[in-house]
Amino acid sequence: MTSASIDALLFDLGNVVIRIDFERAFARWAADAGCDVALLRDKFAHDEPYQRHERGEIETAAYFAGLRNSLGVGLDDTRLLEGWNAIFIEEMPGMSALLARLAPKIPVYAFTNTNRAHAAQCAKQFAPVLGHFRKVFASHEMGLRKPERAAFAHIAKEIGVPAERILFFDDSLGHVEAARACGLQAVHVTSDETVRDAIADLRL
Repeated sequence: MTSASIDALLFDLGNVVIRIDFERAFARWAADAGCDVALLRDKFAHDEPYQRHERGEIETAAYFAGLRNSLGVGLDDTRLLEGWNAIFIEEMPGMSALLARLAPKIPVYAFTNTNRAHAAQCAKQFAPVLGHFRKVFASHEMGLRKPERAAFAHIAKEIGVPAERILFFDDSLGHVEAARACGLQAVHVTSDETVRDAIADLRL
């Protein structure tokens, strides 16, 4: 892989650009509900309602109504939202500086599976680092999410770059494999250094 073969960079957000941890949501909900955190962790799932929420097919209030039932907690929407947004921790080390260096040299975009509530929190909490992207492609706005083939095809068309000339970074191996199956070049992010090392290899 050389920089000559790459015309755009595409970044997942969670644990690639922004450090997140769903354990923080479970801990907040458990504390508020007075129950065992392990119980909530075991009951939480990336189920059909979760996926529909990320495609923007159902609103946060409707998702929370179902979540309240599946978790078996009596928390109101305000408490659920506080835990839901507690997953965001910090910018990944050196990411803002790296994106600031890359942006003048090559188009940089983001692609995130998210929902309206998380997108609002992320935009407020991490505006500086997100400002480096030409566009953030969000699943709840697109009506498409990773690892769907149509999602990657839509982004390649919007960017205006052939899929094979887009380099994608994601911490999910399944999403990386899906991107590759769609023709993108992709890097599986497994540490704080993965993105930096891959960019160094490109010599951008």
